[in-house]
Amino acid sequence: MWMSYTIVDTDLGQVGLVGSSAGLRRVVPPQSSPEVVQRLMREGMPALTADPSPFGDLPSRLRRYLRGEPVPFEDQLDLSGRTRFSIAVLQAARAIPYGHTLSYSDIAQRVGSPEALRAVGQVLARNPLPIVIPCHRVIGKGGRPLGTGEGLKLRMRLLDIEAIA
Repeated sequence: MWMSYTIVDTDLGQVGLVGSSAGLRRVVPPQSSPEVVQRLMREGMPALTADPSPFGDLPSRLRRYLRGEPVPFEDQLDLSGRTRFSIAVLQAARAIPYGHTLSYSDIAQRVGSPEALRAVGQVLARNPLPIVIPCHRVIGKGGRPLGTGEGLKLRMRLLDIEAIA
C-alpha cells in the first residue's frame, strides 16, 4: 500500500492531506506552518511520499470551502483499522448536509446505539478526516458546540463559515 501527502495553503492556514491506495486517510486541520503539518501528518504513519496527484481537486475544494463556498467532499476514504461502530459514527457525521447540525444524541440514534453518547463523542474527537467528515456539525443537545482549546476554536470557525453559529 502506498501512502502520499500534500500540504494545502488555505485562508485559515496549512492543511495536510494523507492518502493511501484505499483513499483519503487523514486530514490535518489548518495549522500555522507547513512544519507543524508535516509533524502531525507523520504521527503514527509509515513512510509518506510527497505527491499531490492522488488528491485530484480536493485541495481546490478545501480552499473554496474554507472561503465559505459549499462544496462536496465525496472522496473515497480509507477508514481501515476502525471498528464497525466508529465507521458508522463517521459515516453518520459525513451525511450531515452543509449548513446543518445534529446532536451527539441524534448520531447515537442513527447508528442504533441511543445510549452511546460518550462513545460517539470519543469517535468524533478522534476523527481522522475533519472537514471532509464534518464532525464540527455535531453539537451538544442544547445547540452549542462542544470541545476545548484550539479544537473548539476551529469548530466555531467552521460553523461560522457555514453560517450555523
